[in-house]
Amino acid sequence: MLAKIYSAAVYGVDAYEVEIEVNASGGHPVIVVVGLPDAAVKESRDRVTTAVSNSGYFWPRGRTTINLAPADIKKEGPSFDLPIALGMIAVSEEIDTSAFEKFSFVGELALDGAVRAVKGVLPVALEARRRGKHALFVPEANAQEAAMVDKIDIYGVQNLRQTFQFLRGEIPLLPARGDLSAFFATHQSYDVDFSDVKGQGHVKRAIEVAVAGGHNILMIGPPGSGKSMLSKRIATIIPPMSLEEAIETTKIHSIAGALDGEKSFVATRPFRSPHHTISDIGLLGGGAFPNPGEVSLAHNGVLFLDELPEFKRSALEVMRQPLEDGKVTISRAAGSLTFPSEFMLVAAMNPCPCGYFGDLKRECRCGPVQVQRYRQRISGPLLDRIDLHIEVPAVEYRDVASERAEEPSSAIRERAVRARERQQKRFAREAKTNCNARMTTRLLKQYCKLDQDSQDLVRVAMNELNLSARAYDRILKVSRTIADLDDKIDISPEHVSEAIQYRTFDRTLWV
Repeated sequence: MLAKIYSAAVYGVDAYEVEIEVNASGGHPVIVVVGLPDAAVKESRDRVTTAVSNSGYFWPRGRTTINLAPADIKKEGPSFDLPIALGMIAVSEEIDTSAFEKFSFVGELALDGAVRAVKGVLPVALEARRRGKHALFVPEANAQEAAMVDKIDIYGVQNLRQTFQFLRGEIPLLPARGDLSAFFATHQSYDVDFSDVKGQGHVKRAIEVAVAGGHNILMIGPPGSGKSMLSKRIATIIPPMSLEEAIETTKIHSIAGALDGEKSFVATRPFRSPHHTISDIGLLGGGAFPNPGEVSLAHNGVLFLDELPEFKRSALEVMRQPLEDGKVTISRAAGSLTFPSEFMLVAAMNPCPCGYFGDLKRECRCGPVQVQRYRQRISGPLLDRIDLHIEVPAVEYRDVASERAEEPSSAIRERAVRARERQQKRFAREAKTNCNARMTTRLLKQYCKLDQDSQDLVRVAMNELNLSARAYDRILKVSRTIADLDDKIDISPEHVSEAIQYRTFDRTLWV
């Protein structure tokens, strides 16, 4: 007898339907799994048979062939346990599975038949809805995550027996409910705020410019100057995520297994802060079966790299592609996968190994060679891809002790939102450009025209600071953003002058 059960698997950031065929015939008792299964899928034979027995059912005793179609894509992970078990029970009890064609199933089985949580449930639910399925059966721990997808019933199941009894009509089971729009509207809040930061007005201004145009920023200052504190609050002033951005971001976190029952949907801009010991694969993504790395988990949010020179040189260099293209392509023998990675890079570093180079109050203990070697850990090409470099000095006592109320994140965000709205109108016909930082050379020529005084400023800066052509483009983009914040159509010398001052570290620190 042949039984067909439908499931789904994740490939990249999307899911595809998997048709599981279970066929029993006479002969020597053996279970064969075909269809490019990985080790976890092959091991499901032992898990599934034990779970079926402990749930009070029987599996076919002859030769049982389990086919996972399409057979040309490698299947990985334990999420096929539940549908395979249901197919084996259906074959053993000679149940017609045609009534199950409008259902889809995912879940890992414990030996006692309990259904355990799996990764990637959100893209699976989206694919099931696209395929016109009436219901999706998922582990109870994943039910709220999947329930964010409307127009499909989501059933969170606890164990194999409960699932099969419901399919036979022996027990009732209510679908999980989730109102995505309401959840999204009520969970866009942060635990931190810029009003917590005392002083550092010029740094806040640079951060506002960076956020308004989607630019990358590097902060350089001594220990304790507030670099990390400022960085953790940047996500609070980025314009709120749209529902489409939130779904796209949640899909990546679901695939990486970063969601749980309490956080089933990503409604706020992600803030990722990997340790400097992270590997190339951990940062960019990869593995035998590629998974998203930190640059993809920061998609639509902030990637904060503290102590930038302490990161491995190779790990920093692999970031060039995502910084330029907004995506990561990982090639393996099994094929190539592309993960989105449009993030705002925020980096912080000390000016020298001890952290007090140039400090007027503390003596630097580093020799010139040590300082130069420390700075050269960051390559010029990577530095060119960071639009703003800003010095963060130590906070003065008068600022720390001041009772003056600091500007909250909401006020800064309003200005950034208005600037972004101008950019969206400007680039309405450009499919891949949504902010000034993403402007192409053609768009730079069109929207960043300079008058003679502004051209003279840029020419002097190029000669004095020995800037590269890429740094020149960055100055134009930042100038355009500053003009947008001032609600100006044309770029003035004041805008160019401010943009140039954010590149002065090209001379003071790197030459």
